[in-house]
Amino acid sequence: MNAINNRVVCPRRFGRIVAVIIPALLLSACSSAAPVAPTPTASGWESTYAEPAPIELAPLRGTEVTAGTLAHPSLAAKIDNHVAARPQIGLERTDIVFEELVEGGITRYVAVWQSDVPDEIGPVRSIRPMDPDIMSPFGGIGAYSGGAPAFLDMIRVAPVFNASFDEDTTGLFSRISTKSAPHNVVLKASEMVSRHGDLPAPARQFGYAPSVAASSAMVDGTPISAINMRFSPVRWPSWSWDAAGQSYLRSQEGAPDLDGNGAQLKSTNVLTLRVAIDNTYGAIPKTTMIGSGEASVSTGGQTLSATWAKDSRDDPIRFADANGVTIRLAPGNTWIELVPIDQGSVELLP
Repeated sequence: MNAINNRVVCPRRFGRIVAVIIPALLLSACSSAAPVAPTPTASGWESTYAEPAPIELAPLRGTEVTAGTLAHPSLAAKIDNHVAARPQIGLERTDIVFEELVEGGITRYVAVWQSDVPDEIGPVRSIRPMDPDIMSPFGGIGAYSGGAPAFLDMIRVAPVFNASFDEDTTGLFSRISTKSAPHNVVLKASEMVSRHGDLPAPARQFGYAPSVAASSAMVDGTPISAINMRFSPVRWPSWSWDAAGQSYLRSQEGAPDLDGNGAQLKSTNVLTLRVAIDNTYGAIPKTTMIGSGEASVSTGGQTLSATWAKDSRDDPIRFADANGVTIRLAPGNTWIELVPIDQGSVELLP
């Protein structure tokens, strides 16, 4: 066979010559050679996909977190709200805060940390008769600085690990020099929690929506820009909706309530409960936590009327709308205002 200028001339067959014109890149139709397999030009493809870490909800915030990162107990501490105690230490990092009436018409807090535990918290103050009912549903650690014998008996039988400044053997409580006694007891919070990894994480206390827009107050509530409360003639806190920051900003007695960094305290959800006061203990009022009553739930600049109910010391507070449907909060932190029915008041302003 001869190939000249892309013309292939096959050998003579049956007395004549057959000429075939084919593209230069094709093999001759007359060739008997076997086809050549293509040679691989790459060594293969390897995926860089990584399986995402599993997600779960923070039990006291309803926010998404990496599974297993919050497998530790909560810390519920009695926190001072006297003028001399402000600004408090670590209050801006709480998951949930309860404000309650105490003697003299002032208020104190039961503050709860679990998803974001600071190195230190304070000032820590003494236990009051309603605190076991507030702390028990969380389990975990209950911290305080002592108290009357009757109240200590109540908290010692509650399902919490008791951490008391007056009986401290851990060295985690101390007094700081920047505040005056008795408003200067602080606790090394993160270390306290880390020492009790054997205690379980708290149960979820409330229902949560996946977003602010899907929360019950946003779906069924009405626009409310300010929440004004009065616990007594000397204590009247308030919350105002900050659309730019998408949170409620806290004030006390008409002045911004600031944290240790000089920023105004804020909350995603504000729950206002109307509660009865038990005067069994004389000058020390006891907020009645076992029972039910009226409430309001504020999220995203809107407020929904609700009913609260708590069946026993160890049960969490339930919130339901007018149809008996469980109310869902927005993911984030929550402040709960326990406003007395008789001497207190709540004003909601559009």
